[in-house]
Amino acid sequence: MKDAPGLAVEPDPTQAPAEADEAETTAAERRRARRTAARTRGASSRTRTLASYPLRNIGTIAGRELYSLFASPIAYLVIAFFLVMNGYLFSIILFNSQQASMSTSFADMAIILLFLAPSITMRLLSEEQRSGTIELLLTSPLRESELVLGKWLGAMGFYLVMLALTLPYPLFLLKYGSPDLGQVAGGYVGIILVGGVFLAIGLFISSLTQNQIIALAASIGVLLVLWLFQGAGQSFGSGGGASLAQYLALAPHFDSFTSGNIRLNDLVYYLSLIVIALFLAVRSVETRRWR
Repeated sequence: MKDAPGLAVEPDPTQAPAEADEAETTAAERRRARRTAARTRGASSRTRTLASYPLRNIGTIAGRELYSLFASPIAYLVIAFFLVMNGYLFSIILFNSQQASMSTSFADMAIILLFLAPSITMRLLSEEQRSGTIELLLTSPLRESELVLGKWLGAMGFYLVMLALTLPYPLFLLKYGSPDLGQVAGGYVGIILVGGVFLAIGLFISSLTQNQIIALAASIGVLLVLWLFQGAGQSFGSGGGASLAQYLALAPHFDSFTSGNIRLNDLVYYLSLIVIALFLAVRSVETRRWR
């Protein structure tokens, strides 16, 4: 029945509450959707924070490794042996030669490091594998390259502390003689690079086994072979094999640093060895993710 003209139509009293309930439900659903989206964005940003800052991750691993090295009594035995042997040889060489030079002392440092560097690296990754903590590291938002670089930098930090404790030697020569500062600086650059190579190779071998003793023995063996390659090259005569062996040997490239004559090809040689050894260590750790 039609309404009479001029008369107002009264609204349905049940219609307003229904529309209010519907609007409230829609607003509640929107609030829930916004909260869900905010939580999703927060979780993704936290994941992104952990995985998108490689330098922070590398620094964390390096700091933890450096702390664990200094927390171990073996580290202090290594430092003590290094300083005692170097101090003894330095005094003997200085007394016999009566010259303010450290070229022979740097060569002695390198020989001592052949045996000490593997004792620093033998536990870096082998202990992680033995205890099972490497599985936790690999399941975290941490790249294998960050883990390996952090371990190597932690070991390098410990090694640099060892070298810093030998600075009284050139200071003693400066006080009582006139040493060639270029030769001293070149020797320290060379011994830092040689130590970096030793630690990188030891880290790679440590990634191959869970046994620290095997890692120690294998690292010493590999480093001795690389150091003595010069003699093998001389036995080949003057052919291409001799040239290759001479280039692969560690010792001839180190001699240029101790003489104060830093050459580009020697820098490239040591840096290339470090990169190759760290690359192999990364690949070795990556294989564990797929086992």
